[in-house]
Amino acid sequence: MEKISKWVIDPAHSEVSFKVKHMMISTVTGHFEKFDATIETENDEFENASLSVEIGIDSINTKNKDRDGHLMSDDFFKADEYPKMTFISKSFAKDKIIGDLTIRDVTKEVVLDVDFNGIAIDPYGQTKAGFEIRGSINRKDFNLTWSAVTEAGNVVVSDQVKMVIDAQFIKQA
Repeated sequence: MEKISKWVIDPAHSEVSFKVKHMMISTVTGHFEKFDATIETENDEFENASLSVEIGIDSINTKNKDRDGHLMSDDFFKADEYPKMTFISKSFAKDKIIGDLTIRDVTKEVVLDVDFNGIAIDPYGQTKAGFEIRGSINRKDFNLTWSAVTEAGNVVVSDQVKMVIDAQFIKQA
């Protein structure tokens, strides 16, 4: 059996963001500033690796304090009661990760598309691996149910939320 290697996310070279349609005419992008993730794998191809992610809801940043406050309220994330969002992989392949996403008190299986960008050694001798991860969820599946409609009949916030994660991991000795 091969030795299991552990990789930890490099927050300085990673980004966890989401995109959602606003009034169905534009897209708002938000980020989570606090996140932690680890990968355990037996090979440098990351086949059948285990990925574990934890995201701090109170670190949400959409460049609008009022909107961020609304997103942390009971209408959406209810951050005071559910301060973390988590993802635990069930299967990991080069192009797909399947796992359980937990938001608030709801856990659902999601499928995420993955681009594994390879492994490189940085100028400081650290071995790093890069991934681009994309997916989409229906926010209402996770009890993020607030809704409003404009006078013209447009939905203010789309149900579909696109997840955009660019992650660089550092191999641990």
